[in-house]
Amino acid sequence: MKAMGNALPKREVAKVPEPTLRRLPWYLSNVKLLKQKGERFVSSTQISKETGIDASQIAKDLSYVNISGRTRVGYEVDTLIAVLEDFLGFTNIHKAFLFGVGSLGGALLRDSGLAHFGLEIVAAFDVNPELVGTRLNGIPIFHPDEFERKREEYDVRIGVLTVPIEIAQRITDKMVAGGIKAVWNFTPFRIRVPERIVVQNTSLYAHLALMFNRLNCNENQS
Repeated sequence: MKAMGNALPKREVAKVPEPTLRRLPWYLSNVKLLKQKGERFVSSTQISKETGIDASQIAKDLSYVNISGRTRVGYEVDTLIAVLEDFLGFTNIHKAFLFGVGSLGGALLRDSGLAHFGLEIVAAFDVNPELVGTRLNGIPIFHPDEFERKREEYDVRIGVLTVPIEIAQRITDKMVAGGIKAVWNFTPFRIRVPERIVVQNTSLYAHLALMFNRLNCNENQS
């Protein structure tokens, strides 16, 4: 194997299977924990013990990420962390707008940890007159009518959607028409967008339903 740290030509992210992209952040988090424990090298087998994912699958996933390990030693922890963070886009700050400053939207505005993963919410939009013109965690809140002007001012391409489902499509259409290229959708509504727009659906309710269903199945089998 090649020595670690040798840069290879970057592969296009579009060629990476989505399940692999979903697993890579798990590997990153666990390797960071191993670093805190003083580990300098880590193998696929060690990551497997921490994540419960088969070591051969981990090795296959990491083959997409511009890094090689050393025989019988594994990957250098610092290098693996740096390469994974760069590959996943966590080292670059991506500015975003948030639409809908309700309970969930407000929680996301307060979550300063998002910046550690490359996302910075720079402004929010809501129709509530008690919120418009105020700041939450230092982030200004505007009326949606100001969106187009603020998008040009902030040069934002990502929208975070946390509005009520009855207006989810309307706000999405407004975002897309105003120049948003990617939508992180937290609503349980499946928004419709042009093919060129990237959508990531993260419905808390869907995950709750899955958890409840599996819990009931386990209890019925016991």
